[in-house]
Amino acid sequence: MKGFDFEEQRIKQEILKLAAKRVLLQMPQGLKPQATAIAKTVEACGAIAVISADPCYGACDILVSEAEGLGADLIVHFGHTKMVRQTRIPTLYVEARANVSVDMAVVHAIALLNDYAVVGLTTSVQHLETLKQVEQTLKGAGKTVLIGNAGQLEYAGQVIGCNYSNAKIIADQVDAFLFIGGGVFHALGIALGTSKPTIIADPYDSRAYSITDQAQRLLKQRFASIQEAANAKTFGVLVGLKPGQQRLDSALWVKALAEKNGREAFILAGRDLTPEALLEFPSIDSYVNTACPRISLDTPGKFQKPILTVNEFMVVCGEDSWENMLKKGLFEN
Repeated sequence: MKGFDFEEQRIKQEILKLAAKRVLLQMPQGLKPQATAIAKTVEACGAIAVISADPCYGACDILVSEAEGLGADLIVHFGHTKMVRQTRIPTLYVEARANVSVDMAVVHAIALLNDYAVVGLTTSVQHLETLKQVEQTLKGAGKTVLIGNAGQLEYAGQVIGCNYSNAKIIADQVDAFLFIGGGVFHALGIALGTSKPTIIADPYDSRAYSITDQAQRLLKQRFASIQEAANAKTFGVLVGLKPGQQRLDSALWVKALAEKNGREAFILAGRDLTPEALLEFPSIDSYVNTACPRISLDTPGKFQKPILTVNEFMVVCGEDSWENMLKKGLFEN
């Protein structure tokens, strides 16, 4: 299928192996245009395909309960590596590697890396197969290249929205990072988690650009949110109900810390913790997010109240400093 490797043969083999009769297909927004074609592949095996129309932001968001409710006996989850360890419903992870050239984007990126001798190379799972090629291109341009492997993710050089360990482990050894992929989310996480200049090489638009200034603006917004939350009397502690986001122990710890500091705290749980959903709680002054970091990172301006990470809340309570928190990372609970 155009643009990505959806591993149709592997999907067929898994359906036949399990004798699956109903298959739930789950994929992030950028892959959904191919959903009907994949459904045809499933139904050619004699199974019924059910396409999830809900947003999917990561491997933490596996539709186990939904699959049970639909009577599905297989989930096929696209675009991510395995995170959630569950055995209730068999789940096939299809990484959907991209079939797109990164050459032109990397050429543009090299021009932006002129001032940096040592470059850390990172990417999402879609472009992992290009890392060796990009590494050689950068070396040909006179760069020393490092690819981190902290042992926490499936692949060296890979980053995901809540884990930048492969970048952080080499941060002290590099002058800047190059991220291969589309969008700004992962690159922002690298810049914020390492405090190093970060360049995006976007193969879909064949361009490269720096995310450093945007990261600095976001840091100023985060600092302003901490200052505003310092005056809050009542906190809502957000718990995600998606399988990989259920950090109830962390939420209970935050609640206890708030109460220790003379604040009220209430735990709010939900699958989709949107700005609209939180409007229903006008008595809450500020929120602490223990669920997906994208809630705090992607849409902070859309929330009417400050929405802090756990690390930011520790600064509010005097348990940590802003400077030390930046070393640990804003968006990794």
